Amino acid sequence: MRHFTTAALLSATLLTATAMPAFSQTELTMYYPIAVGGPLTKVVDGMIEGFQKENPEIKVNAVYSGNYDDTRVRALSAIQSGQPAQLSVLFSIDAYDLIEQDLIVPFEDIVKTDDEKKWLNSFYPALMANGRVEGKTWGIPFQRSTIVMFYNKNMFRQAGLDPEKAPKTWDEMVMAAKALTKDGHYGLMVPSTGYPYWMLQCFAIENGKELMSKDGTKVSFDDPAVVEALEFWRSFSTEKKISPEGLIEWGTLRQAFVQGQTAMMWHTTGNLAAVKKEAKFDFGVAELPANKQPGSPTGGGNFYLFKKASEEERAASLKLIRYLTAPERAAQWSIETGYVGVSPAAYETEKLKAYGKEFPQALVARDQLKVAIPEFSTWKTARVREALNNAVQAALTGTQSSADALKAAQATADDLLKPYQK
Repeated sequence: MRHFTTAALLSATLLTATAMPAFSQTELTMYYPIAVGGPLTKVVDGMIEGFQKENPEIKVNAVYSGNYDDTRVRALSAIQSGQPAQLSVLFSIDAYDLIEQDLIVPFEDIVKTDDEKKWLNSFYPALMANGRVEGKTWGIPFQRSTIVMFYNKNMFRQAGLDPEKAPKTWDEMVMAAKALTKDGHYGLMVPSTGYPYWMLQCFAIENGKELMSKDGTKVSFDDPAVVEALEFWRSFSTEKKISPEGLIEWGTLRQAFVQGQTAMMWHTTGNLAAVKKEAKFDFGVAELPANKQPGSPTGGGNFYLFKKASEEERAASLKLIRYLTAPERAAQWSIETGYVGVSPAAYETEKLKAYGKEFPQALVARDQLKVAIPEFSTWKTARVREALNNAVQAALTGTQSSADALKAAQATADDLLKPYQK
């Protein structure tokens, strides 16, 4: 019988280990926007850690790259310079531009099994609208929202208003805002920087008009209902005196609300977790008030798959996206951030059902999906949107009348979109 010394055994083990192939991982680089409300980095990191434990053959590098615009620039720059980037969360409204630049692939090219196809149809239709273009699915909803109205219940009580009954119409909102505007506090603030087009879209749909056609080739900026909607918004600071003059900053409005500078604000539900943490008073969340009809555009980010990824990387990316959008994770995401759980199944989880009973404000954005419309998006989105943003701000600051500003934006958009009209 042969006898092996400890040294010999160790030597044999090392030789065997050297001869074995190294463990192979598929490596993914995911660009992710973090400049929104809530502790998103820790939440996403935790989800990725859970995914990698279940899928050790896949390594995920999350690149947190600023706001949505910063993230798009960084991700596309990486692709153009030959650096790896397989997927990203970008604006849901970026789909047209990404398609035109031939940078992304539709999910129908990736999903193969019946189970994967079932997953592709499991999301709220309102959240899928921006991601579906020309019959194909280019974006999968994840960091999604609607605009809701936050209101200070303590201020409502002090003004003799019912804190459990938020305004449901424009007239009710104005009446409440007038009662709440006193002692250096304003009744209502609606942000006019960052995403002016998005806020105008709220007013426009509530006044019965969508700003763009379903195929993204036409806009209705100068429609009388849109002009009327912008004039109504403008009147908050001019005629009605329920909002401060000038522009209201998107990035600081949440602080203004939690500090008591305004009794009501319109803002993304993505700020819900932050408001819950920061507000030292009882607050409510309500669907946006109606004029001719109720409504709010959706907003936020979708997952996109970049075209340059290999087949293996695409399969791994799909596995990651399916993991992150699974009902349990979608529920956790909604609770941690305030964003909408992206599928009905998320709201059937025990975790989110219990949270909704404890904190019903978390269900408002979901309930508003029944009257939600796609966020403004067209071909040549960035330039068309810029024209509209400039028009809104010109009207709100009094540089131009609402009619003249929107007429100029319409002319710019018509020129840009003419090549796409059949």
